[in-house]
Amino acid sequence: MSASTIIRVSTLGIKLLLLIVSLFSLNAFGHTIEGGDASFVEAIDGPAIGPFIYLGAKHMVTGYDHLLFLLGVIFFLYRPKHVVQYVTLFAIGHSITLLLGVLANLQVNAYFIDAIIGLSVVYKAFENIDGFKRVFGFEPNTKIAVFVFGLFHGLGLATKLQEFDLSENGLVTNIISFNIGVEVGQILALSAVFLILSVWRTSSSYLRHSFITNTALMTGGFLLAGFQISAYLFQPPF
Repeated sequence: MSASTIIRVSTLGIKLLLLIVSLFSLNAFGHTIEGGDASFVEAIDGPAIGPFIYLGAKHMVTGYDHLLFLLGVIFFLYRPKHVVQYVTLFAIGHSITLLLGVLANLQVNAYFIDAIIGLSVVYKAFENIDGFKRVFGFEPNTKIAVFVFGLFHGLGLATKLQEFDLSENGLVTNIISFNIGVEVGQILALSAVFLILSVWRTSSSYLRHSFITNTALMTGGFLLAGFQISAYLFQPPF
């Protein structure tokens, strides 16, 4: 691959990230299950493994908040085995709270959880630019942080499903299927992201633009958290 091609890929990557950030103002609340998918979920009475796997995968692939956090997680991971380690910790965390949240009917404020998910993006991007070391003089345990934020991301997924009147018939099977779909979507999305990053890393522009890229991630996280907090404060009375 020529140097000019690599530069074009890296530039395109930065532009796409900035575009995602700019679109938050238009689509901050688009990460949900709606339309025909929502009608289908509420109409299901009994196990529906295939459809719920599809819905879970679709939800993750279109879940920009989860994907931005995972982008921050793998941004400086160069070896696939390290990517697997961190993504597995994240997956364990969100699987626990997704299943517990729905099956145990754990009630949480969706705006609050989604705001924390936005701040998780801020946290990882800030860590990527050595913010904790430079500002506070210490480095947090990244693995613990990824697992803990995975718990919050799982609660965020659970709140989306709790919006529906789900049938008790086949509920456990369907929620597990949904969780499997989330993992499938996560693998597909991260594989594409890791491939793009791997190509970009062959260019010197990768490290040169790492600061601005992670600054854009932080901006996106703050915007996402801010929109959720604003929605909570100004939601119409019941």
